[in-house]
Amino acid sequence: MRVYHGSYTQIQEIDLSKCEIGKDFGQGFYVTKIKEQAQFWAERKGLDNDTQGYITAFEFNENAFQHFKLKTLQFTGYDESWLDFVTMNRNTALPQPTHDYDIVEGPVADDRIATRIKKYLKGGISRQQFLEELKFVRETHQICFCTGRSLQMLDYEERTKDIEYEIAEIGEPLIEQLILDFNIDEETAADKFFSSNTFAKLADEATELHKKTWQEIYELLKQELK
Repeated sequence: MRVYHGSYTQIQEIDLSKCEIGKDFGQGFYVTKIKEQAQFWAERKGLDNDTQGYITAFEFNENAFQHFKLKTLQFTGYDESWLDFVTMNRNTALPQPTHDYDIVEGPVADDRIATRIKKYLKGGISRQQFLEELKFVRETHQICFCTGRSLQMLDYEERTKDIEYEIAEIGEPLIEQLILDFNIDEETAADKFFSSNTFAKLADEATELHKKTWQEIYELLKQELK
């Protein structure tokens, strides 16, 4: 299954220790099969961190739910068991981690639902009322990878050789132009290019930046380096 992670930066390496606690399924690395959902989070996180936001694509080995001796949990929809699990994980006063599952899959408690959860916990609405409201919520999806061994089921989507070739073709004149405009040597110019956000976007097939001319991409890089 192809899945996506939306963030303020491209994910080069997954570090579970940097993942936040108090999330729906606990501390872990979250992905979704719904690309539009990942795009929303990329834009939101990008705004919070003054970047464009990025989507990183992965291939998830769904056999993880039946094999490999991983402890997994799947919710097929919004129900009482999902509500109990989410409210437990969102309670940061509890000892962490809150559970011992390797992988958890199910729907998302978005901002509106999270607000209703808080109201439910404070006694503002009944359990029955809350669950009744969830029948009319649009489809969402998330998978949380909670342990290091669970990440073995997740592979970065490989770029095709054609894209790698296009990036190489773009990079050559772009680096030469950097040398001329910034009066720097080739090594420094290459370092500036390959460490830039512009290159990260170029390397992400989803942005389709590689389809633009090297001149257009260079203008983006110049703006970033100002």
